[in-house]
Amino acid sequence: KILLETNNLKKSFENADRSITLFDNLNIKINQGDLVALVGPSGSGKSSLLHLLALLDEPSKGRITINSIETKKLSNIQKDNLRREMISIIFQDNNLLNDFTTIENVMMPLLIKNIHKEEAKYKAQKILKTVKILDRSQHFPNELSGGEQQRVAIARALIADTNLILADEPTGNLDFQTSKEIFSYFLKLKKIQKTIIFATHNRE
Repeated sequence: KILLETNNLKKSFENADRSITLFDNLNIKINQGDLVALVGPSGSGKSSLLHLLALLDEPSKGRITINSIETKKLSNIQKDNLRREMISIIFQDNNLLNDFTTIENVMMPLLIKNIHKEEAKYKAQKILKTVKILDRSQHFPNELSGGEQQRVAIARALIADTNLILADEPTGNLDFQTSKEIFSYFLKLKKIQKTIIFATHNRE
């Protein structure tokens, strides 16, 4: 089943004296259960494409269809609802909430869906254990290292149990061993038909 499709997608930026086109006529079909790497150097448009697929930005031209829904026709509220139900995002800069502890940050996607607090806490503890940061569950983001913050961001994205996970350099701040562990977790998600698209400049 095709989960995500782009048709003639274009993204360009205009300024006073010139136009920069990141990509044009981009046509891709991504099936449920696919694990896709966007590989390229910094500045090649990987993050911009992920922002489009996450419905956080508008394309200059073309269409994005997610789960047979053409997103161009959606209102902002409908886009928010689609994101909440179907898309998890792991941002390059973490976007953690500074006033909340590690476990509260991870619980947030479930609390937004009105899942009971105790159930949300149980699931958050389970996933923090998976990404090996349960012992930091009561720490605030500014008390964590860059790699630890990234693991919290990954846990927060994974707990939502969405069909589509978009990850922008998800292992960029992590050591080699932790990167391998996170990637092996992505492979487990693929086996249960989750779709993962991640940007990286690391060909390995």
